[in-house]
Amino acid sequence: MELKVKLSARNTLNGKVVELKKGQTTSHVKLDIGGGHIVTASITNEAVDELQLKAGDQAWAIIKASDVMIAKEA
Repeated sequence: MELKVKLSARNTLNGKVVELKKGQTTSHVKLDIGGGHIVTASITNEAVDELQLKAGDQAWAIIKASDVMIAKEA
């Protein structure tokens, strides 16, 4: 069965999983989105298992934030 999903989040970045490190309860997933940029997400080990994530998979980073802060060195 093919599942098609539409999201309300507008900030989606397509990339390739280049590294996946599982901890006790949380995994760190590194996604290469091109141009020398890597996005790292911390997700549950359960989510990694459900998605059957592994290095080399195509995936999306979906960013939904209510606040964005900007900082600059004084």
